[in-house]
Amino acid sequence: MRILLSTIGSRGDVQPLVALAHQLRTLRHEARLCVPPDFREWIEGLGFPVVPIGPDVRQASMARSRATAPPSQEQLRQIIDATVATQFETIGAAAKGCDVIVSATALQVAARSIAETMEIGYVFAAYCPVVLPSPHHAPPALPPAPGEEPASPAADNRELWARNAARTNATFRDALNAHRAPLRLTPIDDVRRYMFTDRPWLPADPTLAPWPDPGDQAVFQTGAWILPDERPLSRQLTAFLEAGEPPLYFGFSSMRVEQNLGQTLIDAARAVGRRAIVSRGWADLSAIDEPDCLTIGEENLQELFTRVAAIVHHGGAGTTTIAALAGTPQVVVPQMYDQHYFARRIQELGIGTAHAAGAPTTESLTVALERTLQRPVAARARAIGADVRRDGAQAAAERLVRGQL
Repeated sequence: MRILLSTIGSRGDVQPLVALAHQLRTLRHEARLCVPPDFREWIEGLGFPVVPIGPDVRQASMARSRATAPPSQEQLRQIIDATVATQFETIGAAAKGCDVIVSATALQVAARSIAETMEIGYVFAAYCPVVLPSPHHAPPALPPAPGEEPASPAADNRELWARNAARTNATFRDALNAHRAPLRLTPIDDVRRYMFTDRPWLPADPTLAPWPDPGDQAVFQTGAWILPDERPLSRQLTAFLEAGEPPLYFGFSSMRVEQNLGQTLIDAARAVGRRAIVSRGWADLSAIDEPDCLTIGEENLQELFTRVAAIVHHGGAGTTTIAALAGTPQVVVPQMYDQHYFARRIQELGIGTAHAAGAPTTESLTVALERTLQRPVAARARAIGADVRRDGAQAAAERLVRGQL
């Protein structure tokens, strides 16, 4: 069996698919990945074929951060048209010879149409419950589109999801149907519902991020897709860890944050009497070159997170799950989309603190750390960590090869 795993996004969007590819290979089935070119060298080094799609995500993110003005409506339309055209061309080529397409994240507009025209299986996967419609929660928060009125504070979840569907249609429907027509596929009226299918998969841990309606059989929750990491920590990092009490970890992954945030992080760590490890991330954060601070690049976070006192991060699904699995308290400083959900969840579970969205100050981060570094929080984090599943990718791979889509 040959499966195409497709996504457009950052490392947090790509790595779960690599975990699934790893499990499919264990079951003696073939996986190929269609992902942004940033990740091609890494994934091919693991032995999986890669078809790159779109521009380099990191460079595109940096270009947006340098833009002096948002794109006009006409420019947005051109970007959407080009994106959908690229998906039809690239995913279509990558899917040749495949039996199933697994499409992750809500930007995968063309994948199901390609599966339909090739008459092969299709699965949509969301890494967070709030990506999928439910009357029990609101959709991920997005800024209003140009010309769109903000939602009323009194709007209930059903109204918010209706607005979400309308926005998806306004953004993608014309471009999608323009490419379906030459393939003799019928026009799509509800783009989101078509992409998500009537049976989406939820690769999220049921303790950390449960589907809010356990009796709802329309969503298959597999558990998070976690890629095993056996790499040793670097000598420099190991020496730093062994030189004193467990430090704090600070990392914002692919988020665009101000470079001077590094000083804020160090000052907050010192305010609570802790050393600090700062992950550079895409923002290229840097720490002060002093004995109580260390700046790191790529490391084995599954190992590192078990050796720190607390983890301060942006609330991405992957980082939150690995931190929970480590049994280490967290401070989540959400920036966008589903990160607000994970910030709420770690606070509701009692395993950390949800910081206000946006850029933290030394004072706000110090308060959050003081709350998080309490013994009851650490004990609760260890207890929850013991419940986090490690077999989500295995469960998903086994279901795929059985043809249970």
